[in-house]
Amino acid sequence: MKTKKSMQKRLEKLAVFALAFLFLSTAATATLKYLIRAPEPVQAAPTLEGESALQTSPTDVQDVFSSNGRARKQYCYTILLSGLDNDNGGSDTNILMRFDAIHKQICLVSLPRDTLLNHSWRSNKLNYAYASGGTELLRSEIANLLGIPVDFHVTVDLKGFISLVDQIGGVDFEIPVNMDYDDPYQDLHIHYAKGLRHLNGQQAMEVVRWRKNNDGTGYATADIGRIGTQQAFLTAVAKQLLSVKNVPAMAEVFLKYVKTDLKLGNLVWLGNEALGIGMEGVSFYTLPGDGAGWYKGESVYALDPEATLALVNEALNPYVDPITIEDMDICIP
Repeated sequence: MKTKKSMQKRLEKLAVFALAFLFLSTAATATLKYLIRAPEPVQAAPTLEGESALQTSPTDVQDVFSSNGRARKQYCYTILLSGLDNDNGGSDTNILMRFDAIHKQICLVSLPRDTLLNHSWRSNKLNYAYASGGTELLRSEIANLLGIPVDFHVTVDLKGFISLVDQIGGVDFEIPVNMDYDDPYQDLHIHYAKGLRHLNGQQAMEVVRWRKNNDGTGYATADIGRIGTQQAFLTAVAKQLLSVKNVPAMAEVFLKYVKTDLKLGNLVWLGNEALGIGMEGVSFYTLPGDGAGWYKGESVYALDPEATLALVNEALNPYVDPITIEDMDICIP
């Protein structure tokens, strides 16, 4: 009798435990689904009936919301990636990314720091926008220049860049040219021979910042050459990151060193989608223009309006319909 009662109690405890586990599992799954979610652009209207904003993965190609009265592609975002040079007070590197989860494409377009803006400022260069009004002014100027929204931003300073590279164990990188430069004012000394080597964070920062040698030699295409090196380095970093399976942990490390208006759950969602896209879906571009232009007495990078329009529609436009030249505000010297 006692044995039967004892067994019954054990079964009751087991049943209670099973129900508690089931409840907690269900709650955890629901919480995870709520936290890991697709980004929602501020200007986006509510999703159409039957579509959930909490959806954790894209399922179709319907255009489910609009921005500023224009239909947008589903799960397609523009994100400004900026590298800050605290010593010079400017945004030294700017890349506008379109992340298209439906079509499995990640397009990154480098914006030369001397890109000419249509303004009457003391300096009409893109780099001056950040110095004048920070990230928000930089975002609005890029949106005005290209005629498309900049949904989110991610900024990292030099110290953060160094830490992030060190966090992933450094990067194997093919240095394209011999580098021999010294800047005592910034205590910056860059001395590397051309060829493959493993770079830690400090070394990577020096390589991607390098413009010219002490004797004046450097990239044949000046800043465009440096952009090419930065894109090649980011490709090497992306290959390494896409092999990392612990996306939530990497997202937390990422948030520690960068400033962004994306939430942790958004970053995990983007990271999981990026793993599914892979390197075959990543493409790099540079805004087309002439780096030998002059405007109001300063050297500028003047955009080619028609070529820029074509590139924006190919690699950046998050809208369903193509943008037109009238949507953009490109200054022609």
